[in-house]
Amino acid sequence: MSNNEMTLSLTGRIDSANAASTEQELISKIGDHKGDLTLDARELEYISSAGLRIILRLKKSNPSLKVINCSSEVYEIFDMTGFTEMMDISKAYRELSVEGCEVVGEGANGKVYRIDSDTIVKVYKNHDALEEIHNERELARKAFVMGVPTAIPYDVVKVGDLYGSVFELLNAKSFAKLMIADPSQTEKLARESVEILKTIHSTILKPGELPDKKEEALEWARFCLDYLPSDIGEKLVTLIKEIPDTLNMLHGDYHIKNIMQQNGENLLIDMDTLAMGHPVFEFSGIYAAYAGFSCIDHENVKRFLEIPYDQANLFWKTTLREYFGTDDPDKLAEIENMAAIIFYARLLRRTYRKSKDDEDTKKRMIEYCITTLCERVATTDKLYFEVN
Repeated sequence: MSNNEMTLSLTGRIDSANAASTEQELISKIGDHKGDLTLDARELEYISSAGLRIILRLKKSNPSLKVINCSSEVYEIFDMTGFTEMMDISKAYRELSVEGCEVVGEGANGKVYRIDSDTIVKVYKNHDALEEIHNERELARKAFVMGVPTAIPYDVVKVGDLYGSVFELLNAKSFAKLMIADPSQTEKLARESVEILKTIHSTILKPGELPDKKEEALEWARFCLDYLPSDIGEKLVTLIKEIPDTLNMLHGDYHIKNIMQQNGENLLIDMDTLAMGHPVFEFSGIYAAYAGFSCIDHENVKRFLEIPYDQANLFWKTTLREYFGTDDPDKLAEIENMAAIIFYARLLRRTYRKSKDDEDTKKRMIEYCITTLCERVATTDKLYFEVN
């Protein structure tokens, strides 16, 4: 216990036979404590309605009260009686080890491991990821209900000092693994990825239902104002403002490590980046994965996606051709240019703020972004295409 926090343990069974004595014991231990109060239910086997009334009375006198480490059975009692809607109640998390496990995918926020033939776990990079995990679960359910082929997490676990979401994906392999095993499948898998992409983009949301990707892109562009010639920076902001405000669902981190194939069925993982807006923002992210982040070092794509740059480039070009249904090089180049401009605005901001590269690499990246944006923005009249 600290001056502001107190944790008390609940053990055994709390029912009508011992509720009164349990309550008196808890009140005695709490005394005149006015700070945060936590009840640790790790060793609590059962709680009856009499025990629930104790929790309710403690909550009234200690508004910050929370219950942690509930077993599945105890948590179900709290959930069925509505307590989980009134206060902070959490389960005890099963502990897993990923030592020696195959890495089958990786996204911006986590890494995916195969635990056994039936199960994978996505381990989040953020140590305080519980809110992210529950948010991703809800987003995955939302996408699934709307017809997007999505893997749904069914359990939350601890992996060392990190948290993870568990998925049942029998013998599933990422598109990245399939392409490594058989590069001749690259164009076929690109076509299949486009089918899912079109399903996502054809899902129309309600205003405000998901984060607006355009608002994020405007932040990137406005950051660039301090680093680009004034006419280029202002035009960049204007071009992004002029992108139509559509209600299309976007995945937000769409690449071959986030598409899994299970028994011939393709499923998406890593749904915590779902957003909404014009699909050009999605293509900016796709361009980033296959080309953009490798702009000054073609080995970057090998390190991230584990495939050579040429294979990544083929996948990107096939994606463009199949999605837009054209072989017209000018049309495809125009769309790639749109995606690239938005990406390099993002990369310039990211490099200044978050880059862990050495100073020489960071300087080269910044110079590349500025030069590329100056050249491309000057000759570009719009950053969007027509959406069906």
